[in-house]
Amino acid sequence: MNQNRPSFTEWRKSSYSGDTGGQCVEVAAFSGDIGFRDSKNPGTAHLVLTRSAFRTFTRKLRSEPQK
Repeated sequence: MNQNRPSFTEWRKSSYSGDTGGQCVEVAAFSGDIGFRDSKNPGTAHLVLTRSAFRTFTRKLRSEPQK
């Protein structure tokens, strides 16, 4: 874990997340990286990717067919 990350970070809920308690994701910008977490369990661990890796990840998600 990188200890240089701020202890308080502004997490933003995905625009695709509704208010019905379904699949909700929050994202936050760290210096040079992007964090994301489950908004229903914000106290649990979150994932951090470089901006480049996060772009690749979201591109891949968009290209997958909806189930």
